[in-house]
Amino acid sequence: MGVPLRVVSYNIHSQRDDTAALAAVVRAATPDVVIVQEGPRRFRWRQKSATLAESFGLVVAAGGLPALGNLLLTSLRVQVRGTRCQRFPLTPGRHLRGAAYADCRVGDAQFTLAGSHLSTDPAERPSQAAEFKRGLDAATSPVLAGADLNEGPDGPAWATVSRGLTDAAVAADRAERLTFPCADPRRRIDALFVDPRITVVDYDVVDTPQTRRASDHFPVLVDLLLPATG
Repeated sequence: MGVPLRVVSYNIHSQRDDTAALAAVVRAATPDVVIVQEGPRRFRWRQKSATLAESFGLVVAAGGLPALGNLLLTSLRVQVRGTRCQRFPLTPGRHLRGAAYADCRVGDAQFTLAGSHLSTDPAERPSQAAEFKRGLDAATSPVLAGADLNEGPDGPAWATVSRGLTDAAVAADRAERLTFPCADPRRRIDALFVDPRITVVDYDVVDTPQTRRASDHFPVLVDLLLPATG
């Protein structure tokens, strides 16, 4: 059968929008894990990350400042066994970016949760994608990777990250669902990629009046079945 897991991947726009709506959106989704882009990464980031997690009814697993704002949150159903953060090489004059990873267990299933947010600069993205892919390939458990790739499925960075993984939107035949910007959705730049051993049960881009107030990106909500490892 497999072990069910509900995942949200969400660029929260540095909490610059309606934070009450943001918390309500995530709580309503009842996720087991949330992969956050543009989470706290500066002064008092630990406290801010914990406060954000609490507002979602979750706890902090990994990320924050060491991962440059990529933050992994989990419910108490999920056991976190190890974490690591990755920083991509800095291009002078650009923002420092990175990724967060957490090795997790839920029931009889093990998995590696990962999140990243690639550059807005098309010249910089391919090398960051390659760094992120190296981190994903180093995982010893089936991978769940959520990311704001800042480009669509026809881009080279997207191709690098998705290689050997399942694009959850494509698996659910929902690749036409656009994720950005909320005010006038034109692009699918937010994605969840999973190990082929993981079954995609359902996929949604949550477009409601509340999500349009909560961020400039829509959240990606995915139901999965993880392979049991015993």
